[in-house]
Amino acid sequence: MGKLEVLVLTQNGLTGDLPESIGNCGGLSSIRIGNNKLVGVIPKTIGNVSSLTYFEADNNNLSGEIASEFAQCTNLTLLNLAYNGFTGIIPSEIGQLMNLQELILSGNSLFGDIPRSILGCKNLNKLDLSNNRFNGTIPNEICNMTRLQYLLLGQNSIKGEIPHEIGNCVKLLELQLGSNYLTGSIPPDIGRIRNLQIALNLSFNHLHGQLPAELGKLDKLVSLDVSSNQLTGNIPPAFKGMLSLIEVNFSNNLLAGPIPTFVPFQKSPNSSFQGNKGLCGDPLSFSCANSIVSDRANYHHRVSYRIILAVLGSGLAVFISVTVVVLLFMMRERQEKAAKSAGIVDEGTSSRPTIIAGNVFVENLRQAVDLDAVIKATLKDSNKINNGTFSTVYKAVMPSGLVLSVKRLKSMDRTIIHHQNKMIRELERLSKLYHDNLVRPIGFVIYEDVALLLHQYLPNGTLAQLLHESSKQSEYQPDWPRRLSIAIGVAEGLAFLHHVAVIHLDISSGNVLLDADFKPLVGEIEISKLLDPSKGTASISAVAGSFGYIPPEYAYTMQVTAPGNVYSYGVVLLEILTTRLPVDEDFGEGVDLVKWVHGAPARGETPEQILDARLSTVSFGWRREMLAALKVALLCTDSTPAKRPKMKKVVEMLQEIRQN
Repeated sequence: MGKLEVLVLTQNGLTGDLPESIGNCGGLSSIRIGNNKLVGVIPKTIGNVSSLTYFEADNNNLSGEIASEFAQCTNLTLLNLAYNGFTGIIPSEIGQLMNLQELILSGNSLFGDIPRSILGCKNLNKLDLSNNRFNGTIPNEICNMTRLQYLLLGQNSIKGEIPHEIGNCVKLLELQLGSNYLTGSIPPDIGRIRNLQIALNLSFNHLHGQLPAELGKLDKLVSLDVSSNQLTGNIPPAFKGMLSLIEVNFSNNLLAGPIPTFVPFQKSPNSSFQGNKGLCGDPLSFSCANSIVSDRANYHHRVSYRIILAVLGSGLAVFISVTVVVLLFMMRERQEKAAKSAGIVDEGTSSRPTIIAGNVFVENLRQAVDLDAVIKATLKDSNKINNGTFSTVYKAVMPSGLVLSVKRLKSMDRTIIHHQNKMIRELERLSKLYHDNLVRPIGFVIYEDVALLLHQYLPNGTLAQLLHESSKQSEYQPDWPRRLSIAIGVAEGLAFLHHVAVIHLDISSGNVLLDADFKPLVGEIEISKLLDPSKGTASISAVAGSFGYIPPEYAYTMQVTAPGNVYSYGVVLLEILTTRLPVDEDFGEGVDLVKWVHGAPARGETPEQILDARLSTVSFGWRREMLAALKVALLCTDSTPAKRPKMKKVVEMLQEIRQN
């Protein structure tokens, strides 16, 4: 294929790795393999394709680090690796691509600083690093790329202030800096970017100070979003100079005063201005005339209160404080009681939560899913079917008769809601991960500060319930062949996740669900992408998994890794073999299932004494297979991470046991 010049294989459902032999196609100028199901890493041989000008592999399941060998493709003008599973930092060698015009790396798990070497790409007109985990600052020299038209850095963890030098990016058409940790004030210099047209998004940061009137010079700007900051002062009348505005959002700040009389503002929904207690005028229902009267009344009240307090002294102040606290407590108690009785309250009198966003990814289910019914189901304790580390799971019956499992994420990381675009992208990507042993999301609902994930309903509950709850055991007590099949299914699901660079955060028997035929499906796969353990927003157990399954090295590394996943799986396998809980008082103080099993020789116990005797004594064949599986479990739970097998190897060992 040495004469092949253009390779276009987009949207073909291709699977497998990108072959090393791609490097033999030295004449290729364009490779377009986006929107497939490719996995693995980009081979280093890509650097041999010296004539390459266009490489597009977005929306796959590629993983690993970005190949520095791309730097050898000196003619490269476009590099698009968006929405894959790439990790690590951007290789500095990318800065050697003098002809590069578009660098699109959004929707991965890249971190670190924005490398200054990229600033050497003088011809770059599009830099899209959005939806990653970059945690550095915006370089002051960002506008050294004088041809830059699209700067998309939203939905990361970028900190520091927006540099004043941003005003030198005079050719920018779009500036996306939303959903980061930016501080300081909005630089008036942005007003010098007169070509800014598509969007200026500074939302969901920690910006303060007043809105600079200079922004009113952006007469070509179509969309302005400064919501969810700590901005103060008025909306400058100079903003009337934004003649092209169609969308605005000033919500959830500390803004005050009248909203300027300006058609784009008056035509905007109320939600674009809500969350600013001091704002008044159209389109808000609170008029500025009422605001003036209210201010005068408040002034007279304040004078009266000062006189009363001066007379009555501190005793009355204490009385008022206590009264207010009591009233607030009573109000909160009433609200909680009302919420608990939501199932019996007349629907006509109960308030309906406002849905911020929602979607069903599976086309043939969209007509059958009612998002309002999904929310109502999660308000009734009677619908609760499981309570996990990261979420509470409810059963929801749709008016159409469809039964769903609805996962309500626990609110330990509100950035999920603030970064909802990233969340939606990740859920869409995970919904495309097809494997028989994975529970894929089929949709979601976001309302207020609540995120609900929709899944297929699996009637046989969890593996933990099957093994450890007497009510489930009476329905079905799995024999050894069935248990081995479950163990292999779970291992295959995890091996697939590792192959597409997804590390599970909470492997446990409680997160292994069973369908009508008792086929195992690994749940909670979304959590690894929706929660960022590096943020430090959760406790050790909440990040690393459930108690009894956490690998010992996590105590000092604080890192969730593939070998750690293998350890957690080993605990599940021990549960299957012993029918013992991962933590049990019978083991003794400070001893969990792993320590109890590994300590058997020291106690003078044989391996047979560890196994569930109800199974191991049925036949010699079963006992032999169970002892072989026990060896696999011991390897998986080795205290040294490097000695544990990879999940792919675990699958091979267990399948060999079944075959032999």
